[in-house]
Amino acid sequence: MKRIITFIVGLSCLAVSAQNIDDVLRYSIENLQGTARFQGMGGAFGAVGGDLSSLNINPAGSAIFANSLFTITGSNFNQRNESSYFGSLATEERNSFDLNQIGGVFVFKSKTTSSPWQKVALAVNYDMVRNFDNEVFTTGNSDQGIDNYFLDFAQGVPFGPLLIQDGEFIEEAYLDIGANLGFRDQQAFLGYYGGVIDPVDENDDNNTSYVSNALYNTVNQEYFRRTNGYNSKLTLNLSGQYQENLFVGASLNFHDILFDEYTEFTETGYDLNSEIQFVNFDNYLRTEGSGFSFSLGAIAKLNQNVRVGGSYQSPTWYRLLDDTSQRINSDLADSEIGFIDFNVVNLFDAYRIRTPGKVTASMAIIFGPQGLLSFDYGYQDMAQAELRPTTDPRFNNENTFIATQLGNVNTFRLGGEYRIDNVSLRGGYRFEGSPYQDGITIGDLEAISFGIGVNFGGSRLDLAYSRSEQSARQQLFSTGFPSTALVDNTNTIITLGYTLNL
Repeated sequence: MKRIITFIVGLSCLAVSAQNIDDVLRYSIENLQGTARFQGMGGAFGAVGGDLSSLNINPAGSAIFANSLFTITGSNFNQRNESSYFGSLATEERNSFDLNQIGGVFVFKSKTTSSPWQKVALAVNYDMVRNFDNEVFTTGNSDQGIDNYFLDFAQGVPFGPLLIQDGEFIEEAYLDIGANLGFRDQQAFLGYYGGVIDPVDENDDNNTSYVSNALYNTVNQEYFRRTNGYNSKLTLNLSGQYQENLFVGASLNFHDILFDEYTEFTETGYDLNSEIQFVNFDNYLRTEGSGFSFSLGAIAKLNQNVRVGGSYQSPTWYRLLDDTSQRINSDLADSEIGFIDFNVVNLFDAYRIRTPGKVTASMAIIFGPQGLLSFDYGYQDMAQAELRPTTDPRFNNENTFIATQLGNVNTFRLGGEYRIDNVSLRGGYRFEGSPYQDGITIGDLEAISFGIGVNFGGSRLDLAYSRSEQSARQQLFSTGFPSTALVDNTNTIITLGYTLNL
């Protein structure tokens, strides 16, 4: 009897989601971007203020501005990844350009000498807090084939419900299984009709054991991963200067997420007597969503030369929607397997992520008009990140895993600026600890930066260069591939910004 199709072919179906720790980290980690001045000083602006991107660290920073102004910034991002997999090295590089910051601040000075509030500032700022444009290529001879991926999902899955029913198209069956039986059964379906695995007993609908059609000691694998998108933040900020030495502020932050991930996997090099000789398996993920957070902060002048600052950034509450597409082929695949392609889409239920809050303590030494030195320390407990709703038993299990794997992230930022007439020279250093307790799955991040600014009186032009390095161990697939590729990432950003005094 033909199954009831949840949606017609070409539309989307509801499926059991597979959100995990990777999704949480993707939206919890914010890279250093912002204005050219902010980047040139390594983002160490918690007690300095006076820069629109400093609102990402301390919302009291807008009260430091002496006058109203507007800033716009564009950056060229270069991502270089060197991947090591079973002794084989591969390199991939990606360039992209984005308008990553635009905003303005309006400063209203008090007209009454009796008021303790010297001035109030209103700021609106857009910042791209993370650019997802990246590419990684991995290749090597592995003893772990793609058959392990499908076998891990298929074992324990009854064979009968995987079969295409009379009068049913293969893409209809694929969508229907995903909607009604879930992701696990859907992957077992792909493995079977893709020719990678077979049931032990094809005549038994209750069969739950599967075997591989591949014979090998090692196989050659090529894996390409391309990501696109952004995590952006629109900040609405209010701050004020109280008497001479205290600045306070608060911000409401509205986040926007767009993330695309395309992976392409090819496996060859099986034994000559293997029934299967090649497998291609590609996946596509698209995520869209929005989020909200708020922040509170203060900056105090201890004297003419020393400032201290403190801020609290709330958790960010995201609401996200995923859709996925897949395609598979092999020399044993069903003749109609090509109808399952990227036009056949699985739409997942909406889910939520709560990223951890963050506290920052800052100190700056001001050398009059000649320059400054600034230091920020940030603390964030990544073990507090959550997939929601927490009443979902799948999310409960993953949240327990997150709490055991992730730990405290300590961030240090050091920056300096030296002025010679109308020219400012800048430098910065940033260290961000690994979010993992083992310190290996994702390593520590270190970055250096340099910058220069030229003040024309009514406007300013800034240029910055920053370079960060970080290593990570990446699985090609979430299951069946215990060995990881070691990926060394170098992220270079060249930023140009223009500021106009109003």
